[in-house]
Amino acid sequence: MTASRRFISSVLLPLVACLVCSCAGQREHTLKVYNWSDYMDLSVIKEFEQWYEEQTGEPVRVVYQTFDVNELMFSRIERNHDDYDVVCPSDYAIEQMLKADLLQPISRDFGDTPDYTAAVSPYIRDRFDRIEGGGKNGNDYAVGSSWGTTGLIYNAKYVTDEEASSWGILRNPKFADRIFIKDSARDVFSQIILYLHQEDLLSGKVTVDELMHDSSDEAIAEVEAFMRQVKPLVAGWESDFGKDQMVEERGWISLNWSGEGVWTAQQAAPQGIDLRFSLPKEGFTVWFDGWVIPKFAKNVKAARYWIDFMCRPDVAIRNARETGYTSAIAAPEVLEAFVDGQFAPVDLSYFFGPEATAVCTNPVLYPDAASIRNAGMEHDWGERTQVLVAMWSRVKGEGTNTITAIVIAALLTILLGVAYYRRFHGKEKEEENA
Repeated sequence: MTASRRFISSVLLPLVACLVCSCAGQREHTLKVYNWSDYMDLSVIKEFEQWYEEQTGEPVRVVYQTFDVNELMFSRIERNHDDYDVVCPSDYAIEQMLKADLLQPISRDFGDTPDYTAAVSPYIRDRFDRIEGGGKNGNDYAVGSSWGTTGLIYNAKYVTDEEASSWGILRNPKFADRIFIKDSARDVFSQIILYLHQEDLLSGKVTVDELMHDSSDEAIAEVEAFMRQVKPLVAGWESDFGKDQMVEERGWISLNWSGEGVWTAQQAAPQGIDLRFSLPKEGFTVWFDGWVIPKFAKNVKAARYWIDFMCRPDVAIRNARETGYTSAIAAPEVLEAFVDGQFAPVDLSYFFGPEATAVCTNPVLYPDAASIRNAGMEHDWGERTQVLVAMWSRVKGEGTNTITAIVIAALLTILLGVAYYRRFHGKEKEEENA
């Protein structure tokens, strides 16, 4: 995202939200959307407003705000009762919201307007069926938006395909200070636990799903021990800046999401930099985001139409191209839009249906059926989440490096010196004036 777009998303749009929603009598014609940063072609907002009026005969004004982590979004709705009308959380966050009774069922009744949500891929629907919502089915409360995988972005100039084929690369001292790790405890844990139990997985002693549910002290300790070995090699724990570091070749390896892999490769290619994306052989996770309507929404009707509009094939294509993230929509138009002859054919029948057994497309966007068959799916850990967060804080927080410690000590010395000077110099001045 450019600096100007970041300013719009983080400053101007929230300001507009406050101004619009403070106007008495306007809430029924206002739709408050809460979405991930860098997750949409913002030009579709105006189009939705026009389309909604054409479909319903009623005006609507969209107030669009963004978040960077699921936990912030969840807190604003659960604790603050913020009245967002439509939100786009991730899979485990949808589970969390369902268990906390924070979501409304989504009606697919759009009158004479086509139900574009019907084009959500059967693969996504199947995964939403697996969402653990305390007895509530995920497909009744969420509509798939985007999905992808978690893997490794790497610079082919410095890292071989073989090296990038395993999560073990993160412990290779050859890449010290060239590794960036996504600052997401859950995403990191889920990949590393698969790596550490690769032999158990191959022997059938444990399943991927069992590992995705393993929140035991033993499992967390295993991952913590691994990450303590990784930490001295890490150049940064990042929520957004890691992709820029890769494009600028300050980083050679990044544990990251597939959408970031697509974006970085596109940005780096004109500079002659070959960035690739790997799904390590030990296993990886597939993640999903979906549109939901929170319990405290004020404009449910417009929220339903927003979800339907976002599932329209042409809108889904534009958003996917803008962000690099794969759409959950499996309409024929979407399949056709992403056919690319420079890539070898892959089997996408799991996503698009039996006619898509050999599609030439970017495998970062659409992994082959064979590689994705045993991918893991992250879940909400409930109260055990705090144990995971505590482990992550220990991994990142302990052992401040020497340079940082020296800088902090120097700053404290300067501050104490200034305070000392002001106190006693001021006292001398007072005595002179007396």
